[in-house]
Amino acid sequence: MNASLYIITVLIWGTTWLAITFQIGDTPVVVSVGWRFAIASAALLAWLALRGKLPRLSKENHKMAVLLALCLFSNNFLCFYFATQYIPSGLNAVVFSLAPILNALNLWWLEKKRPDVSFIQGALMGFSGILMLFGAQFIHSAMDLTILLGLGVTFVGTYFFSMGNLVSARAQQKGMPLLPTTGWAMGYGALYLFAIALFMGHSLAFTTTPLYVSALAYLAIIGSVIGFNTYLALVGHIGAAKAAYCTVLFPLVALSLSTIFEGYEWTWQSVLGVMLVVGGNLRVFGLPEPVKRWYHAHR
Repeated sequence: MNASLYIITVLIWGTTWLAITFQIGDTPVVVSVGWRFAIASAALLAWLALRGKLPRLSKENHKMAVLLALCLFSNNFLCFYFATQYIPSGLNAVVFSLAPILNALNLWWLEKKRPDVSFIQGALMGFSGILMLFGAQFIHSAMDLTILLGLGVTFVGTYFFSMGNLVSARAQQKGMPLLPTTGWAMGYGALYLFAIALFMGHSLAFTTTPLYVSALAYLAIIGSVIGFNTYLALVGHIGAAKAAYCTVLFPLVALSLSTIFEGYEWTWQSVLGVMLVVGGNLRVFGLPEPVKRWYHAHR
């Protein structure tokens, strides 16, 4: 059961980055992200209502949902979608894999929870790997400055996501129901994005090509609703620390798809960069228990 949840989560999270590229084009990014979360919110809230698990939330709970909307279901994805116009989707995913490290840094900054030495070593490895990956991409693209723009924007998006994790943790500590809060947060995020789109003079209509619509449906239902639920189920079964290994593996899926569909070209610098990012995450989280057991059994 746990293995199935783990594989499903990694595959979903690893493939959504490529699906985002299919939404870049005629439809403004803010409209695309808005519809993604409008559909996801409607689907999740309807599913909860049908199961009789849609409680009436308090005003404080709705305020927390608004904060989640700003961090997890709007501004961060605006950054990710925008960055995809300038960098391969796989690199977007690799930067996002630093989110757990940013979580710990935020806890250090905001709650004075000082990380241990292994975390600092892992964080330095991870950030060094990112710099090496983008350095290789920068050189390969003949010093194209838009690569640096893409890096900066996707890092901002990852930081928004990290702050959203802290908001979610605080909401759960207060006993707020997670899935209903998430459903409302997705809805608030959609309203916020549609308001921005209308203010900018955009129509809320979106492209109706089969590729765009299928990508929208995949991102809204598979990526945002099912992927989120499988991850939560995984956290419930094996704990948040072990579930965090998803962030180690899904960038490899994203980079593999980017190689096939976007023509991402590997160099020795990019290979070393990925190894540093993965190694940094492993240094932070430690080796998985099955790997530890195998190692001790074959010493």
